[in-house]
Amino acid sequence: MASALASGLIGKHCGAGDVHVIDINESVLDKWRGKGTRVALKPDAALSERHIWVFAVKPQVLRETVASCKPFLRPETLVVSIAAGISSDTIANWLGEPGTPWTRLVRCMPNTPALIAAGATGMLALSGVSDDDKELAQQLFSAVGQITWVDSDKQLDAVTALSGSGPAYVFLFLDALIEGAIKLGLSAEQARVLALATLEGSTQLAAQSSETPATLRERVTSKGGTTAAALDVFNRQKFSAVVQQAMQAAYDRAAELSSEFAK
Repeated sequence: MASALASGLIGKHCGAGDVHVIDINESVLDKWRGKGTRVALKPDAALSERHIWVFAVKPQVLRETVASCKPFLRPETLVVSIAAGISSDTIANWLGEPGTPWTRLVRCMPNTPALIAAGATGMLALSGVSDDDKELAQQLFSAVGQITWVDSDKQLDAVTALSGSGPAYVFLFLDALIEGAIKLGLSAEQARVLALATLEGSTQLAAQSSETPATLRERVTSKGGTTAAALDVFNRQKFSAVVQQAMQAAYDRAAELSSEFAK
C-alpha cells in the first residue's frame, strides 16, 4: 500500500526526493532507492523534516513503530495511519503524552485496488487536523482512488466491512461465476473474460446511472425468464442476508481487533 501511495504521488504532487522511506528490510529499501527516494533502516532526524508521516505497517508492530518515531515528532507533523484494527484514540495516546493525546491524526482504511489507482478509502480526522491537513490527506489518497470522510472509528469499522474487506467478497463471487461457467461448458479463458467484463460493465453502469441497483436489476429481469430463474435461487438461499451477515462479522472482528491492540 505504501508503494501504491508513493506511485500515485511521485511526479504528480511531489518529487521522489521529497519521500523518505523507513523500513527494516534492506531489499525493500533497494527498490525505493531505485525510485529516487531517500531511505533509512530506522527513524532518524530526517523524519522530523517531513510534514506528513504515513504509518503503513502491520498492526502488530505499529506500537513499537510509533515509539521509535515519536522522538522526531514536531507540532506541525500530520500523522496518517493505514494500519487496520487500531483505533484513532489508541494511536493518539501512543503518539501523545499522558493525558494529552496527539490529535493531528488521520486514520484511513484503504483497500487493495489502490494498487492500480482504483481504490476506495475511508478517512477519519481527529480534532487537531486542520482544513489544510485534511486537504493534504485527501490529495494523498485521492491519488489512488475514491475517498470518503467518516466521523468515528465505528464508521471506519463499517468501511472495513464494506470496502476494506469487499474486494475479497467480489473475488469470491467472481470465482463462483467462472467455476459455474466452466461447469456449463465454457473454457476457463472464455469464462474468465466474460465474468470480468460482466462485473466491470455492471459496476460502471451502476456508477453512471441515476437509478438504484434494485431498479437496474429489475430492468434486466423479465418475468419467467432466465434471470428471474437465477434470482429465485439467490432469494431462496437468502443471498442478501448472507452478505449482510458476512459484513457484520467483519465489522465485529474489526471492533475486537481494536480492543485487543489497545491493551
